[in-house]
Amino acid sequence: MIEKYKEYLSNGFEYATASKPVKGAGECTKIKIRPINLKGSLMYQVARTVGQKELHENMTLDAAAGLLASVTGSQFLAVEAAGDKGKLTVLVSKKGHVTVLEHPKQLTDNAKANKAAEGKKGTPIQEHNRKKHYLLPEGAPIPFLVELGVMTESGKVIAQKYDKFRQINRYLEFVEDIIPALPQDRELSIVDFGCGKSYLTFALYYYLKETKGYDVNITGLDLKADVIEKCNALAGHFGYDKLKFYVGDIAGYTAEEGKYPDMVVMLHACDTATDYALEKAVKWGARVILCVPCCQHELNKQIECDSLKPIMKYGLLKERFAALVTDGLRAEMLEEAGYRTQVLEFIDMEHTPKNILIRAVRQPLRIKKHTGYEKTVEFLHVSPTLQRLLYGENRDNEEEKEKKKRSGADL
Repeated sequence: MIEKYKEYLSNGFEYATASKPVKGAGECTKIKIRPINLKGSLMYQVARTVGQKELHENMTLDAAAGLLASVTGSQFLAVEAAGDKGKLTVLVSKKGHVTVLEHPKQLTDNAKANKAAEGKKGTPIQEHNRKKHYLLPEGAPIPFLVELGVMTESGKVIAQKYDKFRQINRYLEFVEDIIPALPQDRELSIVDFGCGKSYLTFALYYYLKETKGYDVNITGLDLKADVIEKCNALAGHFGYDKLKFYVGDIAGYTAEEGKYPDMVVMLHACDTATDYALEKAVKWGARVILCVPCCQHELNKQIECDSLKPIMKYGLLKERFAALVTDGLRAEMLEEAGYRTQVLEFIDMEHTPKNILIRAVRQPLRIKKHTGYEKTVEFLHVSPTLQRLLYGENRDNEEEKEKKKRSGADL
């Protein structure tokens, strides 16, 4: 199959995909290959989908064709490659029978004429750093981005602020995915805890209000009075009458009875401040929660596990392990509270290298389930703040109450 794949990966190659993964054959669920121009040379960019991540690697023609041949049947049951030669489809049955289908490209008279005019150039190869289509596009000035120093007045992104521009758009991509979970027939209420300089808060308001046309009311909360003053001045300057900022801490914030937020955001909340924000979001019944935790110190001080001592004796490893455990337990507790929860890769925040985003969407029936995260808590001898906030000091008592309710309902 290597030579057959090389035929289609050469001379005007457009794309190749490997799909329908074989059960138990690994974590990779899809492979995509496209041609790129890398420093003047034709190369093949291989993108492997593993969980929520997409891992990239550049290969030569022989290596890319060899990869497709090696995964056909062993890891994937369907492979497709297309280009000027036409389309190649390779299907492998569960019993191992291989079917090879070739569909030559049929050119119309006009297409043939165009082909002749192009000579032997074939399909244009995409540049390695191709221009990305952002939700907030580059090239057209966006007032708040100009004022915040991310764009020039002509709409060009300032070089030193390009990471911030990418971060803003990546954040909005996460928001775009959950819009269907938000109410469509009334004002949207959103609270942003620990909003800081509010680049992302302004972006959220602008995108939902100006781009999508939603009636949205956003409240930003932070401890820094000077920052809040500037944010309110900027919101007033642009006429964002439903974007307000207040000085205050998360634990002391209360929402008006019966007017709880539809969406709660926390992107800078440090250590256990994240837990207090998550508790409020859960108890308010927020439809969507977006959280990028940072500075997870609490469990790092608590972890005691003889089985992990050979690893935990290294401070750096213990710190990173504790941070991952903290976020994993938070995600599980949100699942138990009736949320469909994802742990996704974000872009590093301005003041912290943490790049995990927890996105939770409340299920319509608030179906609560038991994830068994307590076994991890017991194994590591830790007591997460969020668990105490949601369930009190004794989780077991809460479980007994639930069991009695269920048994009573069964009678």
